[in-house]
Amino acid sequence: MRQTQLFPSMAVQMVAIGEESGTLDTMLDKVATHFENEVDNAVDGLTSMMEPLIMVVLGVLVGGLVIAMYMPIFQMGSVV
Repeated sequence: MRQTQLFPSMAVQMVAIGEESGTLDTMLDKVATHFENEVDNAVDGLTSMMEPLIMVVLGVLVGGLVIAMYMPIFQMGSVV
């Protein structure tokens, strides 16, 4: 694992400790839980940043539809 450098050093160290102590399954479970929490936090942060953007885009779309519906009515009023 260490030679490939595909895994973070924390994961490599936890696996090494698990192999030495004979509790590899527990250490792998702890590593998996840590990275799962890290991914959950990243997704939560990304979601919280995207929500306002989505609201603005939807507001612009709805506003555009409302304007498109009422513009002909206002133009007919100015003709008369």
